[in-house]
Amino acid sequence: MTNIISKPKFSMSNKAQNPNDKKYDLAERTSRFGGAIILFIKDVPDNTINKPLISQLIRSATSIGANYMEADCAESKKDFKHKIGICKKEAKESTHWLHMMAIANPDKKEICRQLWQEAHELTLIFSAINNK
Repeated sequence: MTNIISKPKFSMSNKAQNPNDKKYDLAERTSRFGGAIILFIKDVPDNTINKPLISQLIRSATSIGANYMEADCAESKKDFKHKIGICKKEAKESTHWLHMMAIANPDKKEICRQLWQEAHELTLIFSAINNK
């Protein structure tokens, strides 16, 4: 199975990007994660059990990148720390919803596992940033 969190074929920024600039790497990574969740959800049956799981997962997973973008434009160190904390909480919440999605859809377990791993890694990254 291929990794569903692959590099996009397009760039979402018109700025020249330095490969050593972690800010752009994390912005791209959170964007890829949100996009991978959206693509995953398109393949999940829309039924009574999945409907609330889908809604919660979409909200938490796409919120990570949005809050990171807000942190990137923070007006103070306190504001930055707060937004990064939200990123961490949303990434952690995404791991929960992916676990529930795997239980509700056993045939999607492997994809959920890959996405869960990425959400977990994002949780650790934002935790490390917040602890600096």
